[in-house]
Amino acid sequence: MKIEKIKKAQTKIIGKKIEYFEQIDSTNIYAEKIANKSEENGKIIIADIQTNGIGTKQKKWYTGKGNNIAMTIILQPKCNLKQLNGITVKIAECIKKAIYELYNIELSIKKPNDLILNNKKMCGILTKANTIGEKINYLIIGIGVNVNEEDFNEETINIATSLKKEFKKEFSREDIIIKIIEILEKEIEI
Repeated sequence: MKIEKIKKAQTKIIGKKIEYFEQIDSTNIYAEKIANKSEENGKIIIADIQTNGIGTKQKKWYTGKGNNIAMTIILQPKCNLKQLNGITVKIAECIKKAIYELYNIELSIKKPNDLILNNKKMCGILTKANTIGEKINYLIIGIGVNVNEEDFNEETINIATSLKKEFKKEFSREDIIIKIIEILEKEIEI
């Protein structure tokens, strides 16, 4: 993973600080441990391998070995809790737009948090807000994108896919991350 390339994204806040792990239990779990510190606003935690990645409904999210995107973005938005209503779908729309702008590939959104390619899950999003009343302390955005994965386990082979599996070529994880965070920063009030 070329972290310095990602840091050059045309953003002001998101991705200027990146913490990269070859392997970690979960980028989301780690992000929650550090998210309260004000200097972490906009930080991205990226891992090549997650040993305990979190999916929807406490399911496991498989990352593969350096083939996919497993990242968590920490934000400390200035808006109130009501303004975050529908944030997961908004993030899904940003990712859909990023993939289309990069590769002219049309994904569909299975609300609220999945992106679908050829009737199979290609991307999942988890959002978690830490609040006191209406005030948001931080928002954690976990994003998993199946980019260059070819080998899916028995549990996911019939329900998951990747860009490479569908189009038989390699895709740049860095380019995808850059496009996602550039669109996210424009679309989400932070």
